[in-house]
Amino acid sequence: MPNGAAAGARDDASRAAANGELLLSLENISKEFPGVKALQSVSFNLRRHEVHAVCGENGAGKSTLMKIISGVYTPTGGQIVYKGVERSFASPMEAEAIGIAIIHQELNLVPHLTVAENIYLAREPRRGFFVDRKALRTNARRCLDRLGVAIDPDRLVRELSVAQCQMVEIAKALSLNAEVLIMDEPTSSLTQQETRLLFKVIHDLKAGGVGIVYISHRLDEMAEIVDRVTVLRDGRYVATNDFADTSVDEIVARMVGRSLEEKFPERTSRPNGEVILSVEGLTRRGTFSDIGFELRRGEILGFAGLMGAGRTEVARAIFGADPVDAGTVTLEGRRLTIRSPRDAIAAGLAYLSEDRKAQGLAIKMPVDANMTLANMDEVSNRFGLIDFAKQAKVAKDYIDLLSIKTPSIRQPVRLLSGGNQQKIIIGKWLFRKSRVLFFDEPTRGIDVGAKFAIYQIMDELAAKGIGVVLISSELPEILGMTDRVAVFHQGRIAGVLETARTDQEEIMRYASGYGRPGAGK
Repeated sequence: MPNGAAAGARDDASRAAANGELLLSLENISKEFPGVKALQSVSFNLRRHEVHAVCGENGAGKSTLMKIISGVYTPTGGQIVYKGVERSFASPMEAEAIGIAIIHQELNLVPHLTVAENIYLAREPRRGFFVDRKALRTNARRCLDRLGVAIDPDRLVRELSVAQCQMVEIAKALSLNAEVLIMDEPTSSLTQQETRLLFKVIHDLKAGGVGIVYISHRLDEMAEIVDRVTVLRDGRYVATNDFADTSVDEIVARMVGRSLEEKFPERTSRPNGEVILSVEGLTRRGTFSDIGFELRRGEILGFAGLMGAGRTEVARAIFGADPVDAGTVTLEGRRLTIRSPRDAIAAGLAYLSEDRKAQGLAIKMPVDANMTLANMDEVSNRFGLIDFAKQAKVAKDYIDLLSIKTPSIRQPVRLLSGGNQQKIIIGKWLFRKSRVLFFDEPTRGIDVGAKFAIYQIMDELAAKGIGVVLISSELPEILGMTDRVAVFHQGRIAGVLETARTDQEEIMRYASGYGRPGAGK
């Protein structure tokens, strides 16, 4: 850190101590991995009764810093002071034991255990030598009720959607009664309604004396909860400001080192009357029924709706990942028979899963292998052997196109930030040159600069005549990038709206089952 920045960070610490009890202070924290300096002399502090946001692009060091605070990583240099005592943590359990908890961006649940068992994993209430099942369920239910979510504590985690798993992660952190709570992209897979519930919980925790470290790429939502904001760039400290004294534009400029006036690119694609993809009567009993829509050439079609409405489930069924009981899928006039994702890929369909770790990547394999995984024929010779030079060129081309930050094309993708992992999945399907792409939460966990690039790619794909379906929980994203939006409610399409003629309020009415204003009352 430059001397001026270090002095500024110390001044921030002094002001924090003067304005409220200083819970946590980090000074000159550094962290190195093989070939990568993730953090270089970063300083940061947190007060009681405060929400302190940490902002930066993918690879800026935000998640690394949080993992150091919570005991996942040991810093290479610097010191951590918690409640006036210098600390070092050998594990997350040590940090949790003294009151520091983290909600990770990547879900960290055990799929074959129940919701209640995950919330109290290794901390189960006991009656003698045995787990007190009744207390376990009651305590878990109490945590879930604080979030206002209807999730059965006895349900297996593997049966939940990504958004539901995110709520379980939050409930797990609440169960610890932590004094420092780190939230790493907690709203990344939540709808607006679910986000509002989370913000109420944050306000309650803050009022109760908890200090909250908040990481999110959704900068607009921060005004509702954030007191101060610290910006990191390329593993270095940039600035700390009271949120009320700065603006989103200023934060973005510090994050990316330049101004970023536009959130969405000017659309160059124009829909025409030709139908690329037609779905009729698609039904999966107990999940969705009688789904029908058309995707036109040159169009970006949005899927909107509340958690559990069926958006992702429909996309997975079309892609062959889940079975259907009835319905037809027609691509460019040809009726498809899809029994598996292999059939869908061969037909020209692609699906970018919202759960990148479990369904989008081979996380132990390197970048180049992941980038070409869906199109191995293109990087293989006539004997069926991989042409590694061709594979390397493809990987480098898409790394440049998507501005992926990686020290090498041979870097295992598990060592990259969440946003860079997501970009690799996008690159994989772009290389496949599919005719219809379902983008399921494509900008989840991706910074504002990278979002703009991905939006541009989506527009370019649509302009080339490729069908694009955008599934998103962010209504501004739906309104900013789509031509029409199919709104889902309880496993059905409640309505298909012209984006230019609708707004967030109307979409939410359809998503809630009311449709036109006044309907259902």
